[in-house]
Amino acid sequence: MNRLIGYARVSTQDQDFTLQIDALKQQGVVESNIYKDKISGSKKDRPGLQPCLKALQPGDTLVVWKLDRLGRSLPDLIQIVEDLKKRGVNFKSITESLDTTSPGGNLIFHMFGALAQFERELIKERTHAGLKSARAKGRVGGRRKIVATHSSVQSVKQMYKNGCQPAQIAEVLGISKRTVYRRLCC
Repeated sequence: MNRLIGYARVSTQDQDFTLQIDALKQQGVVESNIYKDKISGSKKDRPGLQPCLKALQPGDTLVVWKLDRLGRSLPDLIQIVEDLKKRGVNFKSITESLDTTSPGGNLIFHMFGALAQFERELIKERTHAGLKSARAKGRVGGRRKIVATHSSVQSVKQMYKNGCQPAQIAEVLGISKRTVYRRLCC
């Protein structure tokens, strides 16, 4: 088949696809093979992306104007491209001159993947070291427990009885609204 399938995304309703569509057409993508989304890249379920990914067949190439149009983050982008590769689909990003159909483009993409994996492992390692250090100093993770004393429960109930709203009570006492509601139920 070897079709070129394009994907374009803008984040807000007042942005426009013109620049991306023109760039995709210059690469040889037919307009009927361009899928679009007007939605934030942070959204996992994008109505244009899902049909785009389903339309891709072995030998096809997914073309985007820029990497950040496709993925929410580097790990997300790598996951999408790895899934495409398993299906025999190539990937091309115009702005970054990244093309997995060439050995050089494939190498660069794998370097991105290795760097993302390295970053995840460093974060994991630092987190474990921080927790271990805190435990050695006698600190325990999580939120500090606030013990509801009789007087604090009475204070909440009295303020509520006097017409204060839960949000006001929480602010005055320095507790959360949820804690206020819990103390009202005692």
